Amino acid sequence: MTDGPFPRRPGGRRRASVRVRSARKRPASSTRWLDRQLNDPYVAEAQRQGFRSRAAFKLIQLDDRFRVLGPGKRVLDLGAAPGGWLQVAASRVRPGAGGGTVVGVDLLPIAPVAGCEVIHGDVCDDVIRDRLAAALGGRADVVLSDMAAPTTGHPGTDHLRTMGLAETAFEVARDLLTPGGAFICKLFQGGAEKPLLDQLKRDFRRVRHAKPPASRPESTEAYLVALGYRGRNGAPRRHDTRDHTSAPA
Repeated sequence: MTDGPFPRRPGGRRRASVRVRSARKRPASSTRWLDRQLNDPYVAEAQRQGFRSRAAFKLIQLDDRFRVLGPGKRVLDLGAAPGGWLQVAASRVRPGAGGGTVVGVDLLPIAPVAGCEVIHGDVCDDVIRDRLAAALGGRADVVLSDMAAPTTGHPGTDHLRTMGLAETAFEVARDLLTPGGAFICKLFQGGAEKPLLDQLKRDFRRVRHAKPPASRPESTEAYLVALGYRGRNGAPRRHDTRDHTSAPA
């Protein structure tokens, strides 16, 4: 599916930028979004490689660094639409021949992804959680969450809403992760992360912050990567949550 985590330009040449002209009936914000999409090399590379979203490169880069995916792993992807992370997970755990399992869930419908089982529903619903556990065929080795609330334009509000989703993802992970498992979730940095970090430090051996290169430089988006699940309220241990080796965005 992919020939590497970073966009390549044919022949090493610089990709020509596209300038979007403003339109009378188009809001300025829409013009800026369109301009950004047309000039984003990750968008172009996602289309070239057949990924459903540029976000696929974020998971590729996170996994290249932390090595949480691999043949035979059971992976649960929360907020999986449109399916870019499912595609990456399937390519690395190899459902079928490699014995891996990939399950995705979202409130939005997800078109079928080869090798994956997708479930339409709310992860807060106990019935949906039971379906996820059944689809996994056991506890998950990896729980992923790229969930984010629709942005309002107000950074503080966006931060708190996405933190709420990160906390929900963590609760699902606590229910469904196997000992030694890994949890990756998105958040927007803004000062309200400490309670979640404290919980992660109790329940996992290592916790890291990471901002993959595919995250847009202007975004406050970051990912929490928690490794070595010990179970609920595991014995406290010293953790280093600083990210000394993150590649620049």
